[in-house]
Amino acid sequence: SSFIKVQYHHLPLPSIIPKMPKTTTYIIAGDIGGTNSRFALHLPGKREPLLVHIYPNEVALKNTRSYHHATLKPYLEKCLAEVEQWKTMGDENALLSKVQVVVCLATAGPVKTNNTVFMMNIANGGCTIDGNEIEKCQDGLLSLVVRCKLVNDFVGQGYGALDLDLAKECVELIPGSMAKIDNLGPKVCVGAGTGLGECFLTKSSLSPELGYECYPSEGGHVDFVPRGTLEVELLEYLKSKFNCENRVSVERVVSGRGLANVYEFLTQKFPERVDQAIHEEFLNAGDQQGRVVGVNSGKEGSLTAQAAQIMIAAYGAEVGNASLKFIPTGGMFVTGGLTGKNIRLIQGKDSPFMKAYLDKGRLNPLLDTVPIFAVMTEDIGLRGARVCAEREFNAMK
Repeated sequence: SSFIKVQYHHLPLPSIIPKMPKTTTYIIAGDIGGTNSRFALHLPGKREPLLVHIYPNEVALKNTRSYHHATLKPYLEKCLAEVEQWKTMGDENALLSKVQVVVCLATAGPVKTNNTVFMMNIANGGCTIDGNEIEKCQDGLLSLVVRCKLVNDFVGQGYGALDLDLAKECVELIPGSMAKIDNLGPKVCVGAGTGLGECFLTKSSLSPELGYECYPSEGGHVDFVPRGTLEVELLEYLKSKFNCENRVSVERVVSGRGLANVYEFLTQKFPERVDQAIHEEFLNAGDQQGRVVGVNSGKEGSLTAQAAQIMIAAYGAEVGNASLKFIPTGGMFVTGGLTGKNIRLIQGKDSPFMKAYLDKGRLNPLLDTVPIFAVMTEDIGLRGARVCAEREFNAMK
């Protein structure tokens, strides 16, 4: 008992034991494109965001010294002003002792191994985003950030595929696809939007509990291969337009810009079929030319309709090529903004997309075994950034 008394004597009295602040972790997912930066605040494990906000990059980056001061700092300040859980904690100083933030930014550029990316299509002349600098920054609410992971935007889409409700947010392009999914099989995303992105995910059969890891690719820049005489002429036109001697990327056809390229070719091939009103709108649309073609692609017999069918058939052919290369028994996910907008040309065995997808000669039976889905939601990149941030948070525990 005397030993106990000695030990007790050296313990601090309960009345003077310091009360340690409890730190709550939040997650910020960011989808950083050339035009906008979109952020979402989450609690770990919660899919529903507490606050989503979009910053136009051109406006945000006009008068500031860094990307994170232009967008992430005001977003954190907006969270303090508007998110109930943060408002109840008190002012900025109170928040600094109670909250830490894990961030993942999915960026439209190649992320280097030192956690930086130079985005060429942002802020007149480009802009560097440095995850390490963001972690070190102690300027106001930026000091809440304890981890900032950068990933390629299409890697974000790959991780976002893991967050999909297949029954509600996807369309099976081959009936019974959900039942065919192999939980250890590779997954692939191919998505056409402003450009054409591709990525793949694998899971270790030795440690499946670690989940899927996503890898970027530049598959959108493989060669465009014509599948008919008109497309041979299209290839020659594109080689001349882009000053390429031997080949052009499939992205020159399968993308929003690609749709504009195809329509432009058709107007020169069939000038007598040009709808002057649509063509005038097209010529004045700047970087929105693809949108003009897409909006008018429902007009039966029009050049805009023909352009959409050519683009979608090339899209299906490239998705089929990716399926042959990876055999994604875990799922082929057709993502990107052009997918949902053109689902009438994608869904169904007789659609331009599926006819080209399945036109693989002796390997047709293999493609019947691949689960394939059209993803109908466009926030998959932001959701993928959340999945990545969750992974970073779990690795910190």
